[in-house]
Amino acid sequence: MTITEKLLARAAGRDQVRPGEFVSCALDLVLANDVTAPIAIDEFRRMGAESVFDTGKVALVCDHGTPNMNIQAATQTRKVRDFAREMGVVHYFEADDSGIEHIILPDKGLVIPGDVVIGADSHTCTYGALGAFATGVGSTDAAAGMALGECWFRVPESIEVIYTGTLRPWVSGKDLILRLIGEIGVAGARYRALEFKGPIIDNLPMAGRFTICNMAIEAGAKNGIIAPDATTLAWVAGRSDREPVALASDPDVSYVQTVEIDCADLEPQVAFPHLPENTKGISEVGEVAIDQAVIGACTNGRLEDLREAAKVLKGRHVAEGVRCIVIPGSHAIHLQATREGLVELFLEAGCLVSTPTCGPCLGMHMGVLAEGERAIATTNRNFVGRMGHPGSEVYLAGPAVTAASAVAGRIAGPDEL
Repeated sequence: MTITEKLLARAAGRDQVRPGEFVSCALDLVLANDVTAPIAIDEFRRMGAESVFDTGKVALVCDHGTPNMNIQAATQTRKVRDFAREMGVVHYFEADDSGIEHIILPDKGLVIPGDVVIGADSHTCTYGALGAFATGVGSTDAAAGMALGECWFRVPESIEVIYTGTLRPWVSGKDLILRLIGEIGVAGARYRALEFKGPIIDNLPMAGRFTICNMAIEAGAKNGIIAPDATTLAWVAGRSDREPVALASDPDVSYVQTVEIDCADLEPQVAFPHLPENTKGISEVGEVAIDQAVIGACTNGRLEDLREAAKVLKGRHVAEGVRCIVIPGSHAIHLQATREGLVELFLEAGCLVSTPTCGPCLGMHMGVLAEGERAIATTNRNFVGRMGHPGSEVYLAGPAVTAASAVAGRIAGPDEL
């Protein structure tokens, strides 16, 4: 079996599962946020549930419209807060020690290798970087998960993605996943598991692994996953009192497809509007002026991402007419970035440093685009109207390219500076 099949079989209490089978699995965690939880709460009530299945296995994170941007957002947040208190939900996060859901849940040890997780947010697939089966669901499924502690799945086929070679300077996890999506397309892994491996993955730090699995959904995948190794177990150590279960695919397993990517000549990637598959190497971009640059989000809001952007911005200043917004992924990351002097560096470079939020990624607040405006961002989607007006444009890139573009006033790589 593949690692995905093993995880589902284990959670279903079975010795073996095969692609195409339907299984009912016990859940280790159910997630919802301030946009999706209110709907889930209504469905939870409608089905007659009176309590969550386990107060320690439900996580509610208010991160999309917070700090509350308007009365509607405040009402949504209060609804989630009140429900968490009523149900005794242990893991409710909103302000102090909070942050963006897909960053804080692994950081706090709420997801570890071997887990099966559903979340009412499509980028729940991020946790596959830990060797967990994690996938996004609708709010109704999240409600059922909160009530019953289980969810049904159709076992997905698996695509093997092998990265070989060595990485050039400034090439990161974001470039690896954009390169793959550019090759197979946004529907290339529809309802399949993307299993990432190879020497590049073996040597990739956890921050890059989280970025890669975060964007598995951008290729249509049911989940993205990396088998746990020494890097994973070292990162997880001390974060949870639960014992991780490190599984791996059998050596003779059959994949529905194998994609091999030689990284020797891979340069930083940029995804053009209006799909993540519209990727180009930085040398092919041409002259593309920008109005805004966003560094952060659940995709690239980790401390390592901020450090990479800071290397580019140090001693430089954001171009006139460009808004550069930096969003640490959590309160803890914001604090550490402050201690390391990164926040001061960003401010001296002319950046705007925000509290942790998903806001600009989905065009909600803290960086909404007007008609005709163009942004480059470390976020994960660039659909029409994703960051604001339908007449705006979003380009996706890693932290180094996004920071360099903020300085240049146009899309540019750090080597140009």
